[in-house]
Amino acid sequence: QVQLVESGGGLVQPGGSLRLSCAASGSIFNIASMGWYRQATGKQRELVAAIASGGNTNYVDFVKGRFTISRDNAKNTVYLQMNALKPEDTAVYYCNLQEQLFGRKYNYWGQGTQVTVSS
Repeated sequence: QVQLVESGGGLVQPGGSLRLSCAASGSIFNIASMGWYRQATGKQRELVAAIASGGNTNYVDFVKGRFTISRDNAKNTVYLQMNALKPEDTAVYYCNLQEQLFGRKYNYWGQGTQVTVSS
């Protein structure tokens, strides 16, 4: 089983910064990608950013230029540096790990960490 533990959420003023971390542990064999999703109240969960095992990154338009995803492969940890935060970034942020085994993909999720952007 795979466990994901997130940290780094909190309350920040508009224009501020936060850094989220997600450490993966357990029986991990072949990580295809790690990433961050978010879910605001009353909305569906949506992709924020992802980083593949080879280092390729993918960002959704509304965070490009403001958020940076990075990964420490040795520690199975993924980070999300969030700058120039806006009130609309307020959401629960979830870490995702996608593992690929024998041609099948398996998704694992963290428990979520709250990010609130407010003055």
